[in-house]
Amino acid sequence: MAQREKLLEIKNLKQYFNVGKPSMVKAVDDVSFDIYKGETLGLVGESGCGKSTTGRTIIRLYDATDGEVNFNGVNVHGKKSKSELKAFNRKMQMIFQDPSASLNQRMKVSDIIAEGIDIHGLAKTRQERMEMVYNLLETVGLNREHANRYPHEFSGGQRQRIGIARALAVQPEFIIADEPISALDVSIQAQVVNLLKKLQKEKELTYLFIAHDLSMVKYISDRIGVMYFGKLVELTTSDELYANPLHPYTQSLLSAIPLPDPESERTRKRKVYNLNIHNYAEGEEVKMREVKPGHFVYCSEKELKQYQAVLPK
Repeated sequence: MAQREKLLEIKNLKQYFNVGKPSMVKAVDDVSFDIYKGETLGLVGESGCGKSTTGRTIIRLYDATDGEVNFNGVNVHGKKSKSELKAFNRKMQMIFQDPSASLNQRMKVSDIIAEGIDIHGLAKTRQERMEMVYNLLETVGLNREHANRYPHEFSGGQRQRIGIARALAVQPEFIIADEPISALDVSIQAQVVNLLKKLQKEKELTYLFIAHDLSMVKYISDRIGVMYFGKLVELTTSDELYANPLHPYTQSLLSAIPLPDPESERTRKRKVYNLNIHNYAEGEEVKMREVKPGHFVYCSEKELKQYQAVLPK
């Protein structure tokens, strides 16, 4: 198997709010993982677990409390000049959860999409600028007539396509998709996810796909990380996670996925995660450990052996 090339390396990332106060929140607490070129890494967990904060810290919408985010070997959170930050911002873009809130309602679609083009000086003339906008609109399944309209004139799915076009405008290498389908009708969600997959193949993009819809995450992701209370508790390939979930929280999360068969849905038992089941001894080291090649679980040495014992041979 060929060695995969790392695009992003997150090391011991911490994002704390209200530091030094009794109300301090450890939104992201010592999280480490890699993202490889061309892959989609899914990040899942319940609301408030820190997955969106992780994405926003990676892209420097928040300054990290501690840790490193290395993009192509360069620490994003190190001291940067304006020109260095500008170059970085072009390589990494974000698609937001709510397209209504993330698009300026007073701007025409052409100006929303072209904002990045203008900032980075990617078009020499106004005509070239508009041609780039038209091409981007057609790339995401809209047409050039939409350029002169305002966001409120579109449906939710169309607005999210505009958000995707805006992210693509500066030709990024890496896109963080922060719950990009949760505000959309179910009938539209698959269309947007299929568009993202198509664009990834055509433009050789790398994604961090943040969501709480586990079935959709499985469909789009190569690997999946599970977060709980600011910690990454399990990380492995999409197929492995669903076939052999090891951390009790992952098992609980997967047991909550609705089944399409009413009879099975009525009779199945959901697993409830109880934090007290771990009962770590004082001084016992708990960290991400590799249970089998490529499958990592946040656990103690004792739990590691238990997990390895139950894995299929």
